[in-house]
Amino acid sequence: MPGKILVAEDDGATAHYVVSGLKELGHNVDHVDNGREALFLATDGSYDAVVLDRMLPGMEGMAVLQALRAAQIDVPVLILSALGSVDDRVAGLTAGSDDYLVKPFAFAELSARLDRLLRRRRTAGTEAQTKLSCGDLAVDLLSRDVKRGTRSIELQPREYRLLEFLLRHQGQVVTRTMLLEGVWDYHFDPMTNVIDVHISRLRRKIDAEGEAPVIHTVRGAGYRLGVAG
Repeated sequence: MPGKILVAEDDGATAHYVVSGLKELGHNVDHVDNGREALFLATDGSYDAVVLDRMLPGMEGMAVLQALRAAQIDVPVLILSALGSVDDRVAGLTAGSDDYLVKPFAFAELSARLDRLLRRRRTAGTEAQTKLSCGDLAVDLLSRDVKRGTRSIELQPREYRLLEFLLRHQGQVVTRTMLLEGVWDYHFDPMTNVIDVHISRLRRKIDAEGEAPVIHTVRGAGYRLGVAG
């Protein structure tokens, strides 16, 4: 599944390893070795995915990621880092990364993770349905506008993806595992309250005072989105 990939990696050997391998698979690859150039290129919206080293000169990878998400740029980002503790992975996840791969890594795993990100992005791009709703909560998938009745709601990219996932599974109990895989594209449990934190933030924006709640906690199971408790 070839795509246009930006690789931001300052280690020459690692960059050559990744760029060469991706090109052999048919991807169109650009490479930069510093954070400022990575941010400049990634903001043009032409990339299908970004492979981002966490420790970059000029501007650290986490700062690049946070700047992209603050600018509402939702390009899939795969972080590469020698920092592999649970706290490090969670920090990358909460900053807006779509996946986190610890160095040293096998190229086959990098390729498989990128393919999954590209496949998800293209599936979303070809989704025939353009609007999702639950009661007076409505999301326009094309403009990314979110409204509760006549009230407009501004969401961060991860909050938007979380709401979209809940809407696509409304009426169903959505588990932590489903959210980690479907929203964060993670296939391990970081053993933190990152999901609870994002749900809490989303609730504060979606379920304003005086409005009937639509996001419900199912004790011991997960969450459910619906107009009735």
